[in-house]
Amino acid sequence: MNPIIALLDAKLHIAGSEILWREVIGNGFGLGSAIGGMRRRVWAWPVGIAGNALLFTVFVGGIFHTPQQLNMAGQAGRQLLFVLVSVYGWWSWRRHAHAETEQRGVRPRWASRRERIVMVLAMLVGTVAFAQLFSALGSYGPLAEAWIFTGSILATYGMAVGLAEFWLIWIAVDLVGIPLLVKAGYYPSAALYLIYAGFVAWGFLVWRRTLRDPSGSSEREPIKTVA
Repeated sequence: MNPIIALLDAKLHIAGSEILWREVIGNGFGLGSAIGGMRRRVWAWPVGIAGNALLFTVFVGGIFHTPQQLNMAGQAGRQLLFVLVSVYGWWSWRRHAHAETEQRGVRPRWASRRERIVMVLAMLVGTVAFAQLFSALGSYGPLAEAWIFTGSILATYGMAVGLAEFWLIWIAVDLVGIPLLVKAGYYPSAALYLIYAGFVAWGFLVWRRTLRDPSGSSEREPIKTVA
C-alpha cells in the first residue's frame, strides 16, 4: 500500500471508537508548534504547517472518509489560512532572528489601544460573516466554527507580529472549541484544545515576564529547560 494512503487510513480503536492517527499526529505537531511559539523559536512555524496539512484532511471527513463523516468548513478552512499566515510568520521570525541569539523570533510587545479595538471588531464582524458562509456550506456548528476560525487567524497573526494578547485570543477560541469538537466526535482535537487552555495561560505569563524585562530577554523563563 502507498505509505501516504496508509497514513491517511490508519486508525486507533479505543473503547469501540475509531480515531485517526493523522488527527493524533497533526495535533501533536500543533502542540510542538505552540511550545516553540512560547519559546519564540523559528522552527515553531514549519512544525505547525505540517500539523495544519494533516488536520485539513481530518476536518473534511466527507471527502477523506473519516470516522465522523463530517465536513467542518471552519476547522478545515482555518488550516489552509494557518498555512498562509504561518509562511508570513516564519519569514518574519527568521528576519528578526538574524539580529538575536538562539534563533528567537520577534520581540513581544503589547498591542496598542487602536490595535485592540481593531482586533475586537474583527472578531465580532468575522464571526458573524463566516457563520453565514459556513451555514451556507452546510458546515457542522457554523456559529461556533466561525468564532474559532476568526479567533484562530487573529491569534496566529498576533503571534507572527509579536502581540502578547494573541495568547488571550487562543483561550477564547479554546473555550468554544472544546465542547464543539467533543460533540462532533473529534476527541483527540478536543483533548488538545483542553491542554491548550492551560498551556496558553502559561505561555501568556512567560511572554508577560519577558515584557517586564527591560532587555527583552527571556533567559529566566521557566520553559528554558524544554528541549
